This record gives sequence, structure tokens and C-alpha cells, in this order.
Amino acid sequence: MQNALLIGLSKQMVLERQIDVVANNIANMNTNGFKADRSLFEEYLSSSAHEDNFAPRDRRVSFVQDRATYHDFSQGPTEETKNPLDVEIDGGGFLAVQTPAGERYTRDGSLQINNQGQLVTAEGYQVLGNSGPIVFQQTDHDVSIAADGEISVQEGTSRTDSIRGKLRLVSFAQAQSLLKEGSNLYSPGEGNAPIADTKSTVRQGFIEKSNVNSVTEMSRMIEISRTYAQIATLLQQQSDLHKSAIEKLADVPT
Repeated sequence: MQNALLIGLSKQMVLERQIDVVANNIANMNTNGFKADRSLFEEYLSSSAHEDNFAPRDRRVSFVQDRATYHDFSQGPTEETKNPLDVEIDGGGFLAVQTPAGERYTRDGSLQINNQGQLVTAEGYQVLGNSGPIVFQQTDHDVSIAADGEISVQEGTSRTDSIRGKLRLVSFAQAQSLLKEGSNLYSPGEGNAPIADTKSTVRQGFIEKSNVNSVTEMSRMIEISRTYAQIATLLQQQSDLHKSAIEKLADVPT
């Protein structure tokens, strides 16, 4: 009877953490470039009884353990914006940006120019090029971003293209070690240095949407909630049965 209570409790603890993961995915289903998180589970077997005089021997008890969460880096759907500053990354690369906490990385290609002429993210962080921040002049127009990330403009009345920089695209040997920090940013984690990404390309005038499937995640949320309620009912029944057994055993025959 105690085993049923412990197994049910282990499952509820896992479901509670899992619903946090699903809820965060749902909250970011409209966040550009967001990558969903998934949960990993495994069976945990308790050791069997140590005495050898049981007939038969006690069976091992199977508990539930959430081993880890991982990032789903599958490509999200593409949306055409026709905004010349928007870029969508095809491949596993990330944009490098400068934040007050240091260099961070993002898949959100919704970019803009601030009042200092710097190319920045929607949150105002500087987008880094191969030679540092990318800065435009007041007379620049007709911004063009090539597939390799090179940014060119036409300056003033000149019809000659001028280069303003090249987007710094990076990737990671251990992408699952990246840490989400909010504001759609990743930090590399210890010992996970960025490396130049020469395989990914960018598409101007497009953005990558979140790879969260809203229907799947909402269905998963309902499934988790129902399972949690079913286990709560089972635990209550087991508790009532335990209480009833104790009461009956405590009765002294007259």
C-alpha cells in the first residue's frame, strides 16, 4: 500500500515539473525564433528486499523520474514580413548580440535600427558583426542582406553599394548545453564556446516563428492535468483504504 502512495507521488512530482515546461512553451508560441523544451523521463527501480527468506521475493518497485529537459532545435515555420531588416536563419546558427551581461545568442531575426544608427534586436541589444556592432549612417537606404549575412546599403545619392558589416553567425558543438536566459536569449554555458557557422544562411524579409505547435501543446496540457487528477483520486482512495485497515486492526475483539 505504501508503494502505491510513493509511486503516485513520484508521478505527480514529475507531472508538476512537466506542466511548467509545457506552460512555458505555450506562453512563447508567438515568440519569434523560440525553441520548445521537451522532457525526458526514465524508470527508477528501487532495490529489492535484502532478506532471502521471502516466498516469493519482493518485486522491485518502479518509480518515475524526470531525468532532464532538452531544447527542440527543429526549424520553426517561416513568415514573410518584407521588412528589409528582418532575417530568418536557415540552419542551426544563432545571431550574436551584445547585452549588459555579455555576449548572448538568439534566433530572433526581427531587427531594427536605433537612434544611434546601430542594428539592434527588438529588445535593443546590439547585433554583432564579424568586426563588432553594425552601424548605419543617416544617409543610408536600400538595405540589402545577402545569404551569407553581408549587409550593404546605398549611401545618399550614390548608386554604389557600401558595405556596413556582416552578420556574425555562430553555432555550438554542444547545442543542448545552451542556457535560456529570457528575452529569447541563450548563454553558452561552461566550456561551450561559440564557433563560426559557415553552413547556415539568412533570408532577408523573413522571420522564423516559434516551433511550438499550439494544438499539440494544449492537448498535452489537458492530458497532464487529467493524469494528475486521476493520480490524486487514486492516492485518496489508497489513503482511505489505509485508514480503514488501521481502524479495523485497532479493533479489540470482546
